[in-house]
Amino acid sequence: MTDDLHALHAAAVVIAARSGLDSHDAALVLGSGLSRYASTLPDSIEIPYADIPGFPLPRVAGHRASLFSVPIEGRRLLVLSGRVHAYEGWEMSEVVFAIRAAISTGARQVMLTNAAGGVKDTFAPGDLVIISDHLNLTGRSPLTGQNDDRLGPRFPDMSEVYSRNLRERFAQVFTNLGITPHEGVYAWFPGPSYETPAEVEMAKRLGADLVGMSTVPEAIAARHMGAQVVAVSLITNLAAGISDTPLSHHEVTDMAERSISRFTSVLDRVLPILVEHD
Repeated sequence: MTDDLHALHAAAVVIAARSGLDSHDAALVLGSGLSRYASTLPDSIEIPYADIPGFPLPRVAGHRASLFSVPIEGRRLLVLSGRVHAYEGWEMSEVVFAIRAAISTGARQVMLTNAAGGVKDTFAPGDLVIISDHLNLTGRSPLTGQNDDRLGPRFPDMSEVYSRNLRERFAQVFTNLGITPHEGVYAWFPGPSYETPAEVEMAKRLGADLVGMSTVPEAIAARHMGAQVVAVSLITNLAAGISDTPLSHHEVTDMAERSISRFTSVLDRVLPILVEHD
């Protein structure tokens, strides 16, 4: 992992040079269908992933490939517009490289967003869910291999992956906007095929409320480096077996498009919270 540390430093140097800032306060990862939000933020500085050493380029529709440095109430936010997934063939170190690089610039709080399938009976497409915990059903971890103690401990605690404080503050924002502040457990499946009805039933019995193909490795890597994490899922479809409708990526991106106004109104309100720090 020493080589990874050198690569992260090289990426952080380029981000600092292109943004004109030595450090950033927080980071936001935009999931499927949300990539355009970054370009709407005022006074942002765009840095294409291709210009940052070590950054892998997304290969999935709905994911842009740019990083934005954005001023938020006197502080600075990094917005990752697009992510890569393990199912695209990337190594786990590559899947989490961008979020590790963001944290290497100084970001101490991280927000992850995604599109997810609803498992809980009370969830419906269009709902926003604050992730309270996760199930890693892939058998993979970004921490596998030799550990570099300069990044984080060999055995990091995961008893509170998703910050209770941030979850509570985000829930209050939801309430203030008239949006029900759902919480739920996210189950990470490897993809790229959607889950079978039996797999969804298994996840439900294990305690999952929603399912998806991202987020968990980034959350693990961020906590490994000591960052506080909060994550919000957009329910774009009901998981297999919950609904009789066949699943498709078009359905995911279409629901994301139809829900973007409500989701971005939430982002506008929570980003000032995200960039706060002691």
